[in-house]
Amino acid sequence: MELNTIERDDIGAAAEDLVVPPAATRKVFVKTYGCQMNVYDSQRMTDALATDGYVATDAVGEADLVLLNTCHIREKAAEKVYSELGRIRELKAERAKAGREMLVGVAGCVAQAEGAEIIRRSPVVDLVIGPQTYHRLPAVLAKARSGEKIVETDYAVEDKFEHLPQPKRAELIRRGVTAFLTVQEGCDKFCTFCVVPYTRGSEVSRPVAQIVAEAERLADAGVREVTLLGQNVNAWHGRGEDCEEWGLGRLLFRLAEIPGLARLRYTTSHPRDMDDELIAAHRDLPTLMPYLHLPVQSGSDRILKAMNRRHMAKDYLTLIDRIRAARNDIALSGDFIVGFPGETEADFEATMQLVEDVNYASAFSFKYSPRPGTPGAEMNDQVPEAVKDERLQRLQALLLKQQQHFGASLVGRTIDTLIEKPGRQAGQKVGRSPWLQPVIVDEKAGEIGDIIQVRITKTGYNSLFAELA
Repeated sequence: MELNTIERDDIGAAAEDLVVPPAATRKVFVKTYGCQMNVYDSQRMTDALATDGYVATDAVGEADLVLLNTCHIREKAAEKVYSELGRIRELKAERAKAGREMLVGVAGCVAQAEGAEIIRRSPVVDLVIGPQTYHRLPAVLAKARSGEKIVETDYAVEDKFEHLPQPKRAELIRRGVTAFLTVQEGCDKFCTFCVVPYTRGSEVSRPVAQIVAEAERLADAGVREVTLLGQNVNAWHGRGEDCEEWGLGRLLFRLAEIPGLARLRYTTSHPRDMDDELIAAHRDLPTLMPYLHLPVQSGSDRILKAMNRRHMAKDYLTLIDRIRAARNDIALSGDFIVGFPGETEADFEATMQLVEDVNYASAFSFKYSPRPGTPGAEMNDQVPEAVKDERLQRLQALLLKQQQHFGASLVGRTIDTLIEKPGRQAGQKVGRSPWLQPVIVDEKAGEIGDIIQVRITKTGYNSLFAELA
């Protein structure tokens, strides 16, 4: 299952802008592609490298090590990496002329899927490391510095969560008042469009004790809001502190007991793993925010079957009704793929109808992109790009209309907002609504980390504007 896609840290520095740092300092620049879990993994890599004397930098020209943490969900995401490597090749050559070494690594899902092919295609790469082996980075770098090309992607499933680095409290404080916390990785669903089961492996749940301990460290460092991550996060299960088998709903209740943690979220979910206990958590747990990302991908039963989603449109709609009955202020988000092989106009209209029926507060929509090694890539009746483009524009227009309607419905209401950071403009701070929208407030409304009551005065394209209530 796919998490919401994002991209962090542009290379953005020309070779002539190189800055040469003191020889005693090693610096690492990490560029993150893809999902929230990749953001979390980039932090894991930075934490692991701190034990090897590396400090993070936002300036690629200063870096002794450049890491691209990659996404393999769509073809363009993978191709972006190779384009970036071309630019880095020039940067590395200029660095060599200045007498400074620059190691280049590719991490993440493209690394796991393509392995040694990356080095063959881009000789500038010194090391390739998969998502489950980041704890080995210091040892891998020692070999790479000696001139050896390294591919490190093999791992034991039982070790998946055993070697997560523990950053110092000061580093956690620096990261802010919201945080991601991985509780589950991998996927057993094998949707025919998706590479995740092949790049992240089978579903593995992190032990309760590890999750609670990390959440307590985050809260101690001032984190007010934690988002639990997993490819299928609501498939999480584990033996709890009472020696009984827990599901995600029970885990959320346990995390809500941690002093200082005021807000909980989780993403990304599969409809088939949304059980009664988790729905009850939405009903009974004020700490659990009224926002749920629940991808459906298509509204056509025929396409859902071809995608191997193992549910029908009516199953999804029935589930939405149950969730809304439990929490009537909940906002729904989703993922949609248009142009899956064999999709007809009637199939697409079924998706449009489902969107009308659900009325999403936000959503992510994409054209189908064949991924090598997945069943979808081998299917007949691939939809022409022009048809995909036209359908995507229609779908996104409807989703944008719904998003804007949801934002407008909040104008005049008084809501809780967590103040997260300074605003882009002087005199402003940026908060986060219960429904995940940025909220712009006056800088005097409160301090970072405060949860304040504000009255929504107007909406922006993707944000809300508010005054202190």
